[in-house]
Amino acid sequence: MIVAGIVAGFGFSNRATEASLAEAFAALQQRPDRVATLRTKAESPVFRAFAIAEGLSVYALDEAQISGVATQTLSPRIHARFNTGSVAEAAALVGAGAGARLIQTRYVTTDGLATVALAEMIER
Repeated sequence: MIVAGIVAGFGFSNRATEASLAEAFAALQQRPDRVATLRTKAESPVFRAFAIAEGLSVYALDEAQISGVATQTLSPRIHARFNTGSVAEAAALVGAGAGARLIQTRYVTTDGLATVALAEMIER
């Protein structure tokens, strides 16, 4: 097994600030090679500014891509809305590709407005 890269998955409220995203990013155990989030979130000015400032490429996902993805943590509100337990964990796993594994479960920022998780891409 060869690890091909690390993907951070982000989930966040429309009320999230650059400080929310920066706190989430600082909580990561490793610097990711890229970030993944829902397409609607990837297009938000706050997220675009954050990704540019950190020099990260963004993988934008459609909601259907994370629907049904099994996650290690579960938010009942997120499950009801997206059919997955955690947007951050699902985005990290989908962004990392088939066979990816979660290496850091979701971290929720102190303001509760953003979450982040890490997955590693596996090269076979």
